[in-house]
Amino acid sequence: MKLHFELKKLYLKETFSIAYGDYDSRDTLLIRLSHQNCYGYGECVAIDYYKIDLGGFVFKLKEFQKEIEARKIEHPEAFYKFLVLLDLPPFLRSALDCAYWDLFGKLENKSFMELNDLPFQNLVDSSITISVGNIDEQIRKIEKSSWNKFKVKCKGLQKNNVTRLLQLDRNMALDSNASFNDEDCIWLQEKADIQRFTYLEQPRPIEHYHILKKNGSANWMADEDCQNLGSLEKLKPYYKSVNIKLMKCGGLTPALEMIIKARELGYKIMIGCMTESSVGISAGCVLTGLVDYTDLDGANLISNDYATGNFVENGKIELSGKPGLGIELKK
Repeated sequence: MKLHFELKKLYLKETFSIAYGDYDSRDTLLIRLSHQNCYGYGECVAIDYYKIDLGGFVFKLKEFQKEIEARKIEHPEAFYKFLVLLDLPPFLRSALDCAYWDLFGKLENKSFMELNDLPFQNLVDSSITISVGNIDEQIRKIEKSSWNKFKVKCKGLQKNNVTRLLQLDRNMALDSNASFNDEDCIWLQEKADIQRFTYLEQPRPIEHYHILKKNGSANWMADEDCQNLGSLEKLKPYYKSVNIKLMKCGGLTPALEMIIKARELGYKIMIGCMTESSVGISAGCVLTGLVDYTDLDGANLISNDYATGNFVENGKIELSGKPGLGIELKK
């Protein structure tokens, strides 16, 4: 098996504004694993509020390249155990795990869904993100969109904006990226019509969730608070839903384990994404038959997608059915 990696840059179609800042591009690390003329792809993105250092990841890959390339082709679960022993950061581990699943499936001539006996019909539509901005502009984007589900970003709580969004009678969620305060959360979870938002994502900074009432009107969803399998038990009294992202938890292998555990604990589950190309989105799409919500619009937000595979069109999840994750690089 051979390992190849390169740094690339994703350019957004328009400025992406969230509570953490404004972004016009994202740096990404593309990983390719190859064997017998088959190629598997994975990626991870530099997210500043996760303190991701792609340069450090490249150093790690060079450090362990010989060990990775020396591995015989084995089941992805065995390969993942090997990655855990290397003590790699979750974002990097995810890129390698996804690349290996893609490669393994292509070598076996089976899709990820076939390899794991996963459902692939009646998939839940994805939302599309509406950036932080003037409420009139946010409403205009929603009304002109061909998508049916929306995640509206906000920076802090403006109660009048919440009222105006509810008046639209559209399928919407709110995502504050940890910018609500305790008083905001109390107001939201005590306001009856807030339940018309499908979910309210990551209202408070990490570890500041104790004000949340799981049985209030708000369907609180953990994002930054929900990093891995170990997060699920402690969050149960506060959150109704969790956002599982492959880069956060370390890849497809641990994501499958998290989904099983989250179901056992009674959570509603979302598969989410960062700003990613179709490499990352293709990986997320294969899990959408297992979840209640989908937020996989990342590749739709960039102007220079360098791959093809599974994709999202007007919110509809389109699975290629090809071996592995179905990922191919554009020529």
